[in-house]
Amino acid sequence: MNTFPIIETERLILREVTNEDALAMFDYLSDQDVVKHMGLEPYKTPTEVLEEINWYQLIREEGTGIRWGITLKNMDTVIGSCGFLNMHPKHYRAEVGFELSKLYWGKGIAKEALKAVLDYGYKHFELERIEALIEPLNRPSQRLVEKQGFIREGLLRHYEFTCGKFDDLYMYSILKESFFKS
Repeated sequence: MNTFPIIETERLILREVTNEDALAMFDYLSDQDVVKHMGLEPYKTPTEVLEEINWYQLIREEGTGIRWGITLKNMDTVIGSCGFLNMHPKHYRAEVGFELSKLYWGKGIAKEALKAVLDYGYKHFELERIEALIEPLNRPSQRLVEKQGFIREGLLRHYEFTCGKFDDLYMYSILKESFFKS
């Protein structure tokens, strides 16, 4: 497998997540406020986070996704992640996902990371369409993708079964042409 791509922005380094990042990731993945719209229960131990890291590695190996750890340039601690899943190269589309430690909410970090990942997806994976599936109550994520130019296409009723319940999800998308116009 080729080298994991590193993305650098003004304030961030997006890099591969390793098992050594489990403790830092546990800090935010154990926070109910962070995971409540991700279809996950808060993680109870750092060891559980290793399953998440293994999933990141698996989707990359399978070619169905890639997930970057978000770090600030002045510290190498993972404070969130952003990347693609459900990639369909044949159809030139993928789904984007992201989460960020509550300590860093409202500072434009998620926006900066998302923009860099979208740019990478269009240029390196030659994607035409990038989707985001977001719970109706997750207004901050809806605002984030809308500011990047995503369009809400509709509501997918009872689309996922997570945490013992069926979740409705809004389908958002942005096309390559729209991203590079903004």
